[in-house]
Amino acid sequence: MPATSKAQQKAAGAALSAKRGETKKSALKGASRSMEKSMTESELEDFAKTKTKGLPAHKKSH
Repeated sequence: MPATSKAQQKAAGAALSAKRGETKKSALKGASRSMEKSMTESELEDFAKTKTKGLPAHKKSH
C-alpha cells in the first residue's frame, strides 16, 4: 500500500529507520512513533518507498 502524502512517506521512513535500529526510537515523534509501534517492517518499507512526485504535502481530511 503506497503512502498517500509526502508527510506520510517521510514518517514511514523515520519509523523504518528506528525499527531497523539505525536511529533511536526515542527520537520519533507523532505519526512516525505510532507507525513504528503498529506496523511491520515490510509495511513500513511499502510506505517509505513510495515515489513523492505528484503526492500532496499532507493528506486532506474529510
